[in-house]
Amino acid sequence: MKKLAIITTHPIQYYAPVFKMLAMQVDVKVFYTAGAMRSSYDSGFKQDVVWDLPLLEGYNYEFLTNTAKDPGSHHFNGVMADNAISRIIDFGPDTLLIYGWAYKGHLKILRHFKNKVAIVFRGDSTLLDPSPFWKSTLRAILLKWVYSHVNHALYVGSHNQAYYEKHGLSELQLSFVPHAIDNERFATPREKEAQQLRKKLSIPNEDIMVLFAGKFETKKDPLALLDAYVSLESTNIHLLFVGNGELESKLKSGVKECGLTTIYFLPFQNQQQMPVIYQACDLFCIPSKGPGETWGLAINEAMAAGKAILSSAMTGAAIDLVDSTNGAIFDNTADDLKSKLKQLTQSKTQLTKLGKASAIKIKDWNFEAQVRGIINYV
Repeated sequence: MKKLAIITTHPIQYYAPVFKMLAMQVDVKVFYTAGAMRSSYDSGFKQDVVWDLPLLEGYNYEFLTNTAKDPGSHHFNGVMADNAISRIIDFGPDTLLIYGWAYKGHLKILRHFKNKVAIVFRGDSTLLDPSPFWKSTLRAILLKWVYSHVNHALYVGSHNQAYYEKHGLSELQLSFVPHAIDNERFATPREKEAQQLRKKLSIPNEDIMVLFAGKFETKKDPLALLDAYVSLESTNIHLLFVGNGELESKLKSGVKECGLTTIYFLPFQNQQQMPVIYQACDLFCIPSKGPGETWGLAINEAMAAGKAILSSAMTGAAIDLVDSTNGAIFDNTADDLKSKLKQLTQSKTQLTKLGKASAIKIKDWNFEAQVRGIINYV
């Protein structure tokens, strides 16, 4: 049986099911380079986060020793993994699948195993974030050197493909392996719970509910959505913010200032509850302005739950997953966000139709397709 070594920083709810499925077909070992979890604190949510889904079941794994002075996956020197190379050699893989290069430990692994073992790369970077010419030129030189260590890259969508092509990988070195979530879990009807949530918030079933779910942080720009929503001046359209983060107090102050009673807040909700949150809404909005919103897996989740989508053009997913058949993309300006939000919230019946199109469109963006794509290069 072929051996596949997977290099990634820490257990993630979107990856663990894929690793489990891969382990049914090849000899898999996942090496977690950030070391054993020392803290559950999430800087984006500004609180401890312990996922309520199993992340270490069904596959072989090892937490490597991380000797970083400031350990964590939020910066280059936060992942050292000094014993990574020896532990990978002991496993004896036929192929390395590496998630992300921008850690000192990962770059060291890439450099060591170049031309020794087939290296497959997985990331979701894009060219969406603007930068000065001098900076983008220097970055391009660096990235072409980095990707010269890679035999094959698995791109997650169109923007990611363009990113790899700009940085030296040929068409033959690229394969589409979709970004995915557990579609079935988000699609499984939980109508009673969704209705109970709306009732708890005093949102009538015949009214429209717009949802923002995620970290209250600058790049996700929930304040832009609040501003656009206020401009609607409607009493039968409601807005729910779900999450926590650095902008929480500013958001709540903004709501207090506008005096509207149709805007609601729920704190961070864990994975088991998120399908209910999505199913309770009529329109999911992701107003991200970047930098750094390379994909936006919340779009996948809301689509699997059968919801219409309003997305900023600055999310990596928008170009592949959102169009007029299931929602709209706005051009990252306040006026266009207001215009598209107003258009989409004219009819609840139309939103239901768009949501059904979302559910159909996202079906092929699944874990099974991801696994098939990876297996091709083991």
